[in-house]
Amino acid sequence: MSKARVPWKAVVGGSIGNMVEWYDWFVYSSFAVYFAASFFPEGNDTAKLLNTAAIFAVGFFMRPLGGWLLGRYADRKGRKAALTLTVTLMSASALLIAIAPTYEAVGYLGALVLVVARLLQGLSVGGEYAASATYLTEATPRGRRGFASSFQYVSMTAGQLVGLGLQIILQNTMSKEALSSYGWRIPFIVGAAAAAVVFYLRRNLLETEAYDEEERESGKGRGTIRALLGHKKEALLVIALTMGGTVAYYTYTTYLTKYLSNSAGLPKETATLVSFCALFIFMCLQPLAGGLSDRIGRRPLLITFGIGSMLGTVPLMTALGGVDGFGGGLVLSLIGLVIVTGYTSINAVVKAELFPTNVRALGVALPYAIANALFGGTAEYVALWFKDNGIESGFFWYVSGCAAISLVVYLTMRETRDVALSRTEQVMGESVATRV
Repeated sequence: MSKARVPWKAVVGGSIGNMVEWYDWFVYSSFAVYFAASFFPEGNDTAKLLNTAAIFAVGFFMRPLGGWLLGRYADRKGRKAALTLTVTLMSASALLIAIAPTYEAVGYLGALVLVVARLLQGLSVGGEYAASATYLTEATPRGRRGFASSFQYVSMTAGQLVGLGLQIILQNTMSKEALSSYGWRIPFIVGAAAAAVVFYLRRNLLETEAYDEEERESGKGRGTIRALLGHKKEALLVIALTMGGTVAYYTYTTYLTKYLSNSAGLPKETATLVSFCALFIFMCLQPLAGGLSDRIGRRPLLITFGIGSMLGTVPLMTALGGVDGFGGGLVLSLIGLVIVTGYTSINAVVKAELFPTNVRALGVALPYAIANALFGGTAEYVALWFKDNGIESGFFWYVSGCAAISLVVYLTMRETRDVALSRTEQVMGESVATRV
């Protein structure tokens, strides 16, 4: 099983779109401080940032809709078609932001262009996860699915690191005035160009065998809500197993830099460096953990994450709040991210392995998008709410509670590692069993 060859062209084509997605997602929020003044009239700087933040939030609201529409599209038109469509939406959204006219030139029309771009970006992100997870899982031999699908989080993390690296470069080579005038457009031009390259790569991908079989043998009930309702248990399972993982992921990635800066009191430059180094190591851990799941199963890793997050979050976050330098912050951050790796490295493949081919993409997309919007997307808000009310430690218990709920699911769910995703896989498995 472990000697099966990894189809690297499929792995790269299926996962690299996530890098561009998360790069675009990151640079919008990180460069907002520079372009906020370009799209709103002179006045309160905080109000301008709030306006751009509100436009950013629009993307989160669109993710469940994108999960439904593009998950349905992937089940009806094919995984390759969905992957090509998501990257087209990516490129269009980045290009729109790059060329958006300023308030001085056209009034609020520029802000409207930003809204449209964020709508497209939200649709794209909502569909990319499921299309990528489904394609990577179906295009890889059974004994290597965990390893191959782990590259989804490798590419996602790489996107954040590339965005952060470009931000550091521009901040050190351009003045603040130049960045606010035109420099902020550079990362979006880069994003649009990168998406065009990914489009070319994905146009040359082969459709998965599992989808081809389904298309030949069944033309009905593919990618519909009615078909998904026939798998309510699995859909609820995706929401529950995502709950703890997505909260923990956002806590130790998106929120970590702010926490180290605002609560621990580290300089922003130090906090950013801690996050950059921790995320790089975290990215490298994903294939190792994914490959391990191909040997020992998915449940042991999920259970390890659930126990570690449930019992370790409160002491770990408390300790992080008291660090006074780079070394301590990096070590503690890595402990948290190692725990989270038990979820991130295999969550995509587990979800894909729960559903039959005719509803696999939608089954992954919609429940995941709902859980991510409810728990992952709100994690930072919940954390800041607790802090604002003087009970910051309450957030640590909230994360632990979410992990505890997911742990119950991990302990009671079935193992998915050896499930056959196509009739060909099933026949081959029965043939091996007969010979044994």
